[in-house]
Formats: sequence, structure tokens, C-alpha cells
Amino acid sequence: MGRQSEKQVARERRHSRVRRKVTGTETRPRVCICRSNKNLYAQFIDDVNGRTLLTVSTLSKELRDGVVNRCNKKYAERLGELSGNKAREMGLKEVVFDRGGCQYHGCIQALAEAMRKAGLTF
Repeated sequence: MGRQSEKQVARERRHSRVRRKVTGTETRPRVCICRSNKNLYAQFIDDVNGRTLLTVSTLSKELRDGVVNRCNKKYAERLGELSGNKAREMGLKEVVFDRGGCQYHGCIQALAEAMRKAGLTF
């Protein structure tokens, strides 16, 4: 087996540090962001009951348009608007943001700001 890269180790360390402090409830779920090389994913999770309330990604029908790489600021903003609107339809107003160990800039920042514009508070 190969050794883990320094970036991966740093991301896992940041992620464990964030997860120690952040938990979601049914009224205020945790928004877990996962970023791959090609796509972005957002899950609204109730940690108390162990349930995923809502899942939205750039692979959703609303955002899929034939482009291969959808992990950029443009798609992050569209994903933030879509997930914020769907969460508001479910009656969610407040959430806890879990950046998944990623640094808060670029796609993650654009996604968070678009969720705030859509009406979610965190």
C-alpha cells in the first residue's frame, strides 16, 4: 500500500476537528459537503436519529447538462440555490455547516453563500 499524501492527511485532520464540534438535529440538520474532482454533493443529516433528510448533488437532473467537470464555482452556486430552496420547501430554516475538511474558499465558499442567499441561516 502507498502512503497517504500530505493533502489527504491534512484534510482528514481538519474533518475530524470539525466533526468533534458539529452535530445536527431534526430541526437544525448538519449540511455535509463532499467535494470530488468532478462533482459536489450536499447532504442534510440528522445525527441524533441517524437519518439523511435531503441529498442534492451536481449530478441531479436539475443541474446535469452534459458537462463532465461540475466542480467549479458556477455549479457550486447553482447547487447552493437548489439545495437551499429544497430545504426551505421541507421547512428547514437553520442548519449547521460541515465543510467536510475542505478549506473554506472557492467552491465551498460559493456553495455556502448561495445557501445563505436562498434563505438558510448558519
